[in-house]
Amino acid sequence: MSENSNKTPGQDKKRPNLTGGSGKPKINIWWIVVPITLLFIGYNFFSSSYNQVKKIDYNTFFEYLENGDVDSLSVVSNQRITKVFLTKEALQTDTHKKAKNTSSFSNVRLPNYTVEYGDGETFETQLKQTIREDSPKTKLNYDLAEEDFMDMIISFLPFIFIIALWIFLMRRMSGGAGGGAGGQIFNIGKSKAKLFDQKTDVKTTFKDVAGLEGAKEEVQEIVDFLKNPEKYTSLGGKIPKGALLVGSPGTGKTLLAKAVAGEAKVPFFSLSGSDFVEMFVGVGASRVRDLFKQAKEKSPSIIFIDEIDAIGRARGKSNMSGSNDERENTLNQLLTEMDGFGTNTNVIVLAATNRADILDKALMRAGRFDRQIYVDLPDVREREQIFEVHLRPLKKVDDELDVSFLAKQTPGFSGADIANVCNEAALIAARKGKKAVDRQDFLDAVDRIVGGLEKKNKLITPSEKKTIAYHEAGHATVSWMTEHAAPLVKVTIVPRGQSLGAAWYLPEERQIVRPEQMLDEMCATMGGRAAEKVIFDNISTGALSDLEKVTKQARAMVTIYGLNDKVGNVTYYDSSGQQEYSMTKPYSEETAVIIDKEISKVIEEQYQRAIKILEENKDKLVQLADILLEKEVIFKDDLEKIFGERPFVKEQAVALKSSVRSDLNGISTTDEEE
Repeated sequence: MSENSNKTPGQDKKRPNLTGGSGKPKINIWWIVVPITLLFIGYNFFSSSYNQVKKIDYNTFFEYLENGDVDSLSVVSNQRITKVFLTKEALQTDTHKKAKNTSSFSNVRLPNYTVEYGDGETFETQLKQTIREDSPKTKLNYDLAEEDFMDMIISFLPFIFIIALWIFLMRRMSGGAGGGAGGQIFNIGKSKAKLFDQKTDVKTTFKDVAGLEGAKEEVQEIVDFLKNPEKYTSLGGKIPKGALLVGSPGTGKTLLAKAVAGEAKVPFFSLSGSDFVEMFVGVGASRVRDLFKQAKEKSPSIIFIDEIDAIGRARGKSNMSGSNDERENTLNQLLTEMDGFGTNTNVIVLAATNRADILDKALMRAGRFDRQIYVDLPDVREREQIFEVHLRPLKKVDDELDVSFLAKQTPGFSGADIANVCNEAALIAARKGKKAVDRQDFLDAVDRIVGGLEKKNKLITPSEKKTIAYHEAGHATVSWMTEHAAPLVKVTIVPRGQSLGAAWYLPEERQIVRPEQMLDEMCATMGGRAAEKVIFDNISTGALSDLEKVTKQARAMVTIYGLNDKVGNVTYYDSSGQQEYSMTKPYSEETAVIIDKEISKVIEEQYQRAIKILEENKDKLVQLADILLEKEVIFKDDLEKIFGERPFVKEQAVALKSSVRSDLNGISTTDEEE
């Protein structure tokens, strides 16, 4: 449906809006610059034509005058110039042949000659003596004139043009400086915050924010503070001054702030941390002062600063030169303003960042950002709610689409990722000419986002394709035969993005991870290289991403989580982020040697374990690789035909039933005792 389908015929053609928000006509600087430019160009062109008029000397002029060649004269007294106009007969003679082409210009008659004179009285006396009433040759009229007003204005045109151009450039340079006076240079210190209030169409509410139940509960309390402050202050409580939204990119921090604006129905000032940053000294601090001044005038109100780490970074860490840092001045002013206004002003500051570890400690203390609201990645239940929100804008969706299935297929996805999946699925369905978006389109969209675009036309030799097939089959086999590895969804040897093949898993969402779970995942990751070693007795560079992944996991086990017996219950992880700026390691050189050895030992043990599993199931590995070479894409059902049902699924189901029975028995026993 087009956008104009609901309009009446008379509404199709609208006059251009030439007025500003106040109803007064907007004055565009081009309306002044363009006419002046055209006038200046025309003047130069006219002057160039005028300057081409031939100049004659004093005696030659009087000679032409006595011969009767002159038709009329125009004496410009203030320039001491006489304009000479010849008769038509004189223009036909050979003497005045050069003056023929300068007789007219755009229907305006130009002089044929000009002559300069010295003393005006002497020239006028000699002119009267030469022009005699009794002589028909010298009988002519002449007028005395001065330079007209238009000539004087045109002479000032270059200066007017330069001044207008300078004003225009200064307005353009300061156009983004904010303020209500058109963004002039004098308003550069004004706040650039965008104001949302009752007059602004803000329709985002908490209903539009799926998931994030804990975060919504905390910000709902802030909304209640602003709507009914007496409820809390009557008991002696103080309204919080600030709340910091912390979370990974795409988790919905900014969307949550917009929902606060829609729910609170109070003036809401929204801007980014980079809006305070300017090349001029003192501008950032000035904008902070102006922002809080406006917020106090419209209290109760909310200030939202997105990406506050642009100005809130810890002081002294980025200033290597030792000179004064404008960003630090802005941060100091923000700290003063947050600590300066009283608790009865009803102004609350919301801020969002995904780098809370680098923020200044003074910004995080109580009395400024009183509470930190963590916006985590959504779990499977929250992802289902987010899918339902983002499926609404899609025009046609297959009725048999299972939203819970989509939520399970997207572990670790943020709200922004899920929105991208829905949009990509609609594009894929449209590309295929479908009338509705179905399940396969969403699966293709997930593959497209995670793995990249398929590259079926990529040139791969048969031997390389065989190596890739055994590599991916090795991943699938080892993951199927290890208890804690993620369940396999599908395996493909079709190149995607930078990868030549991929194995798709459905990882279990865990809050804590045990050592055996990490080791099984590492073993499954090393299954690709192990398969190459078992089948070809050789290895290739195709395991680069696998090696990178297991190295990070092994290093985390040894240095972060304290899961290594040799290193012990020690962690070298610093949650405050201070080690980023440290030039030394938090452990000695002897410990570094032990860490390197233990990391290599963990990886090598899982590599040998993967080789052992593949040697025990070599015939099934070959069978799986042959099917993969034939079909290029295989799914979980294909693995069940070769390996049978995964053995650990039954064991987990039995363990789950026994734990449920024991819980029920415990409840009944307690009831009997009561």
